[in-house]
Amino acid sequence: MSDIIHVLPDSVANQIAAGEVIQRPASVVKELVENAIDAGASTIQIIIKDAGRTLIQVIDNGKGMSETDARMSFERHATSKITSSADLFKLQTMGFRGEALASIAAIAQLEVRTKTATSELGTCIEISASVVEKQEEITCTVGTNFMVKNLFFNVPARRKFLKTNETEFRNILTTFQQIALVYPAIAFTLIHNEVEIFHLPTSNHRVRISTIFGSKINQQLLPIEVDTHLISFSGFVSNPSFAQKRVANQYFFVNGRYIQHPYFYKAISLAYEKLLPAETRPSFFIYFTIDPSAIDVNIHPTKTEVKFENEQAIFPILSAAVKETLGKSNAIPPIDFDQENAPEIPIIGNQTYIAPPTLHVNPGYSPFKSSEYTPPTHSNKTMPWADLYKEFDKKNNTEESLTFKSHFEEHIKSEQLSLYAENEIPHSVLQVNKQYIVYPSENGLTVIHQQRAHMQHLYLLYKKNMEQKRGISQQLLFPEILELTPTQHCSLKEILEDISYIGFRLEEFGKNTYQILGVPTQIESARCVEVLIDLIESTQQTSNTVKQQTQEKIALTLAKKAAIQLGTVLSQEEMNEVLQTIAHSKGAQFSPEGKKIIAHITLPEIDKLFN
Repeated sequence: MSDIIHVLPDSVANQIAAGEVIQRPASVVKELVENAIDAGASTIQIIIKDAGRTLIQVIDNGKGMSETDARMSFERHATSKITSSADLFKLQTMGFRGEALASIAAIAQLEVRTKTATSELGTCIEISASVVEKQEEITCTVGTNFMVKNLFFNVPARRKFLKTNETEFRNILTTFQQIALVYPAIAFTLIHNEVEIFHLPTSNHRVRISTIFGSKINQQLLPIEVDTHLISFSGFVSNPSFAQKRVANQYFFVNGRYIQHPYFYKAISLAYEKLLPAETRPSFFIYFTIDPSAIDVNIHPTKTEVKFENEQAIFPILSAAVKETLGKSNAIPPIDFDQENAPEIPIIGNQTYIAPPTLHVNPGYSPFKSSEYTPPTHSNKTMPWADLYKEFDKKNNTEESLTFKSHFEEHIKSEQLSLYAENEIPHSVLQVNKQYIVYPSENGLTVIHQQRAHMQHLYLLYKKNMEQKRGISQQLLFPEILELTPTQHCSLKEILEDISYIGFRLEEFGKNTYQILGVPTQIESARCVEVLIDLIESTQQTSNTVKQQTQEKIALTLAKKAAIQLGTVLSQEEMNEVLQTIAHSKGAQFSPEGKKIIAHITLPEIDKLFN
């Protein structure tokens, strides 16, 4: 039998390695910008075309590379950051593995121009699929200019599975922010399709955060700073009153590197316990400084997973520091023994005349004195009890009632919904606890959750409008202004077409700004900005490539916002309308979130309550 095991060519090995290091255009941006930071750059410019498919260019004013170093940098595991395994425990640089440039060169067409301060001429190298096609001396400025063209051109499967330009560029924005937030002393510029997205001059952490996320965030930032023998950290946490429902700005950095750490997130959540409204999250920007030997960043090529040697000891320090910051800033509300809505008790002066009560009393009356009993008088009108029982016992016929057949009837045949005819509903329907609609049905009582019922109706309506590309819009007399961050603007572009089908009319009004000209008829004009921000944030949480999934997310978010809220008093006409919409809805037994809408209480169950 002949030998079958052989060593793969470098070009193939690099393509395999690239799958772990370079997953999408954002991965290229991360690796090249981190190299620029390690090179000591004070200015970094990033130019993107077609969300990185066509071009990713990173220009820095760092120390550059010599001709030999430039050529060597594209070899696998070639690095200037470490020389021995011991160096792994005292890393102070962003990169160290020596895999990034070799991986990028394996799956793209790459050109690099670089020059050091001591060289008269620079070097230009062109590589395609790991093959060096050109190397020459050129005239250029000190620093390095990387141009990555046609990413994944030789790996069609990877290129095919890239997501939309809007989604890929949103990932680039996320990566850019993670780096820019931790290096405010470096000036960054980000350009996409010849449009400047970010221009970040050198500043401090607070200014950099406000520049990226908008000036409004500056109002909620509470500074935090701790220095112990285990760890030092500083940064900002948000005031609880500014908590966000969905996408909160939550960032951990350690020694200049963005990381994800669920355990430390729990420490911060513990500090905010009982201070946040339900289903909201705080924002925070925490910058850790720790001895490199006390952490391990060599877990994954992306280096976002970091293990701490003493994380269990750091947990209470972090949580206590956040609590102290919230307490100092009066973010923790004081105990108020006064009732907010207590009635005012008037103070009566000494000379105030108090009139006797107008109630006429019999001073000679005694409850122990025997007297003849005088029965109370009754009205000639008697309660129509027989008619009331008939109303509950009568059988519904097709002319007098509307029978709703559930989409899930095979599972819940016993809960078939029977509605009275429209002209009878106001006489037999009532609202309980400003939350439920109750009415007698054929063999008992039917209870409907008013909010979920209305939400289900709106959800199906919005989905239908997006599928059929039509919707009714109410024009605003005075257009509202919608100001967005670059990330939010990118997310809005992804859903702009879909939300136009349900009634939103938007018009660009400057950089990252829109005029709201029209909204769906179910949305109050005063809430349109809030609703649109909520829609944008809900789609930021997912990266669905299937159009239907995105539309379902939009329909659900908007239905939640527009539905009747719990605690709303409904008129007979409004309750009638809810019943009619549910009767004509498919799958009305459950809300879009899978929660029950309709419950049926049978007569035997009612009888048990009285036995």
